[in-house]
Formats: sequence, C-alpha cells, structure tokens
Amino acid sequence: MQPVAPMTKALSAPGPATSARKLLDFTFMTGFKKFLLRGNVIELAVAVVIGAAFGGVVTAFVRDLLTPLIAALAGQPDFSSLTFTINGSQFRYGDFINALLSFLLVAGAVYFFVVVPLGRLQKPRAGAPALIRKCPECLSEIPNEARRCAHCGQQVASITQAKVG
Repeated sequence: MQPVAPMTKALSAPGPATSARKLLDFTFMTGFKKFLLRGNVIELAVAVVIGAAFGGVVTAFVRDLLTPLIAALAGQPDFSSLTFTINGSQFRYGDFINALLSFLLVAGAVYFFVVVPLGRLQKPRAGAPALIRKCPECLSEIPNEARRCAHCGQQVASITQAKVG
C-alpha cells in the first residue's frame, strides 16, 4: 500500500496550474480591493451606518415626543385596539392607522428637522457668485469652469478664461 504523502506533494507541486491559480487569486483580490476602495462604496457604507444610527434617533423622537403629544391632543396614544367585524372576520384597521401615523411622523420629523435646515444652510448667499451657468446650445446647467458641455458636447469658454482673456 502506497503512503498518501506523495499524492499531496503532487497536488501542491509548483507548475502551470498553481501559477494560474495564484494569478487568478491576485487578479481577483486586486479587483476586489479596487472595488472596495472606490469612493462610492466607502461613502455608501458610511451613509448606511449613519442612516441606521439616525433612524434610531428619529424613531425615539417620534415615539417619545410626538406620539405622546398626539395622545394628549386626541386622547388615545394607541389605535391598535380599533377593529370592525364583517361575517365573523375581524379587521384591525387600528394597526394600519398606527403604521400610517408613524410613517407620517417620521417623514415630517426628517423633513422639518433635517431637510429644511440643511436646505437653508446650502442656499447660496445673495452676494456670492454663481457656480453654474447655462450652456448656450442646450441650456442645461454647467459649471463655470467647464470648457465643454457634458450634455450636448458644445465647446464653451469657461468664465475664468473669459475674465482673464
């Protein structure tokens, strides 16, 4: 009976198959590394983590502040007990009302406490120069520094070149 060791040596012996596998592994890992280090992937990962944390903050805000406020005004904080029955089938429309109110409160909180303030922060000031202009050919918005329209391909003089020249 032959020992198993020579067989394993034959499988791991260097040769064209092993070199091709190393090249494949290297190419795969290089491509995967490039994919991971692209700005979009990292930004997306950061956005998901921050979004999950922010979701907890918004949920707590709605649950702990807005829902009790509605309960104080409407007199009932939880509508899940509301039902009606038709031919022995019970319809729990109160759960739907709870989910709808929760969605509206979360959407309103995000809009009024995030979107509106960020929109005000990002508005250009009255005296600040515009960073974009219209393409004379297709009338799409292009950056002032652009020398060619990205939409129609028309060559345009950049604003900085026009002032200098």
